[in-house]
Amino acid sequence: MKKSLLMGIMGGMFLVGCNQAEKPEAEAFDYTLEQFADLQILRYKVHGFEDLSLKQKELVYYLQEAALQGRDILFDQNGKYNLKIRRMLETVYQDYQGDRTNADFAGLEVYLKRVWFSNGIHHHYAADKFVPGFSPEFFKAALESVDATKLPLGEGETLDDLCDEIFPVIFDSSVMPKRVNQADGEDLVLTSAANYYEGVTQKEAEDFYASMKNPNDTMPVMFGMNSRLVKENGKVQEKVWKSGGLYGQAIDKIVYWLEKAAGVAENEAQKAVIEKLIQFYQDGDLKTFDEYAILWVKDLDSRVDFVNGFTESYGDPLGMKASWESIVNFKDLETTKRTETISANAQWFEDHSPVDKRFKKEEVKGVSAKVITAAMLGGDLYPATAIGINLPNSNWVRAEHGSKSVTIGNLTEAYDQAAKGNGFRKEFIPDAKVLDMVNRYAHELDDLHTDLHECLGHGSGQILPGVDADALGVHGSTIEETRADLFALYYIADHKMHELGLTPTPEAWKSNYYTYMLNGLMTQLVRIEPGRQIEEAHMRNRALIAHWCLEQSSYWAKVFGTIPAMELVKREGKTVLEIHDYPTLRQFIGQLLAEIQRIKSEGDTLAAKHLVEKYGVEVDSTLHQEVLRRYKALDLAPYKGFINPRYTLVTDTEGTVTDVSIAYDETFDQQMLRYGREYN
Repeated sequence: MKKSLLMGIMGGMFLVGCNQAEKPEAEAFDYTLEQFADLQILRYKVHGFEDLSLKQKELVYYLQEAALQGRDILFDQNGKYNLKIRRMLETVYQDYQGDRTNADFAGLEVYLKRVWFSNGIHHHYAADKFVPGFSPEFFKAALESVDATKLPLGEGETLDDLCDEIFPVIFDSSVMPKRVNQADGEDLVLTSAANYYEGVTQKEAEDFYASMKNPNDTMPVMFGMNSRLVKENGKVQEKVWKSGGLYGQAIDKIVYWLEKAAGVAENEAQKAVIEKLIQFYQDGDLKTFDEYAILWVKDLDSRVDFVNGFTESYGDPLGMKASWESIVNFKDLETTKRTETISANAQWFEDHSPVDKRFKKEEVKGVSAKVITAAMLGGDLYPATAIGINLPNSNWVRAEHGSKSVTIGNLTEAYDQAAKGNGFRKEFIPDAKVLDMVNRYAHELDDLHTDLHECLGHGSGQILPGVDADALGVHGSTIEETRADLFALYYIADHKMHELGLTPTPEAWKSNYYTYMLNGLMTQLVRIEPGRQIEEAHMRNRALIAHWCLEQSSYWAKVFGTIPAMELVKREGKTVLEIHDYPTLRQFIGQLLAEIQRIKSEGDTLAAKHLVEKYGVEVDSTLHQEVLRRYKALDLAPYKGFINPRYTLVTDTEGTVTDVSIAYDETFDQQMLRYGREYN
């Protein structure tokens, strides 16, 4: 089901200077802002905004306002107490008159910033609840010291009542410990804090939606995508997110700005897209959403584009309900030539895939790809975001009408600039020749990997007739991301890439193989706390591929008495990845791609579970401790996210819009506090 989100590999640690970084503004722009906990805050430059027409600038302005109005929706989706907790923390942060240098207040400040970053009290990636660095006693006293009218008190509710409700959620580790629980054998609905279900069990939820599906429907909607499932008076029912329904107040504000955007649309096709999205927000009908998705896919002429709505289902333990997100962007005309080349050859890639003919598309339809410049991030794409997107998620819409794939060029540039000279590559790639290869080609090849993953990987292959798109259940997200990554890895090494002028040398692809395998086997472990397993879908997918290939390398080396294609070895007391045979490694990748596509096409739940659980979940504790120790010495943050620029309408004395200005002057807390005031 999940088609679109590709997170930056190690938050940009392997991105090195090339293409985007060479823009003249790069050197003068301050990309790094601050670092706390395990997070680093970055800025991104909106290259080319000044060159847009006045009408396009105005369109960006209205769309970015719509992108910001859904902020509180995501906070609430991530946990039913998040908005109350955020307001309590913000009030203390702004109005506390006590000693602001003591350890408790410092701990509260870091905790609040983590809540802002993760849109709630659980880690944005690991999904574990934060441990507060301040005491309940301090927080209670601080709350008593501020103006009670600024706190989220209900009618007749006292501060003591509020604290009794909220303090266990913050301070008791046994209460709502995981935003999304993926542990095998547990009730994933009851044990997840995400606010998508209330009073229902996993079985009840699965049965509810199973009863709605018609196996003969060739155009099924994505059931449950825009609703909370609740049990009231013993009856399971949906409460739809729409105007006049749940989140209605925020949705009405989104609609207001979308209506303004429709008035300055670039063309009639774009206007129709916006108006259909407005209709969906008003009626909540999933058929309307499919109609909107089709119109959106077909709008290829507009330079300004956007995503706004309930999109990705990673936050739902059952992979059905979609979190709210938005991105406003415009096409990078020069760099898009790369993705256009890929999409123009989509049929060739499909035909030459190593998967069984039964699982291939006879005709690839509607594949479009571009490199975009992000102008505004919102909801589940802010502050942490994707570097590539492929939408829509509906399988039948993709099959019949195609999809849009994007690589977000100015975000990969920002990651690249922030990573320069941080010592990470030198620590984990001690071989001078390999390091030189990575430094030369990694950025360019990582961008190409993203293009292949999003443009063709997610759009490749087909599900057999009668197979439920949700058949893989809780492992569906991991399998889908594995499939897209394998597609990218397989083809990035193909001679076709160099023939098309997409790689600088015939051997440059090896840099992508090395950084990908190193990440899957070792370096992504810096994102996991000691003693934990891998739970996030993208991390599981990278671990699955890398560990499966490592096992194959070891097995066949023993069979033939040869050196393994790749292996982990000790050099001077440190674990090092060595790849001896890149072509053989590519063969393994092709074999795994064929099997993963079979699993997807046939809906083989048991095979999916076996691969994910065997290769994508478990962590070698000894290696984990080593990686954490080496990484800690570098004083780096494993996760990165962005603050947005600030746009202002410029008008004349009669109120006519004459320009839209852009500024990059806010700090992280300034932006978050302003958003709390203006978009609640």
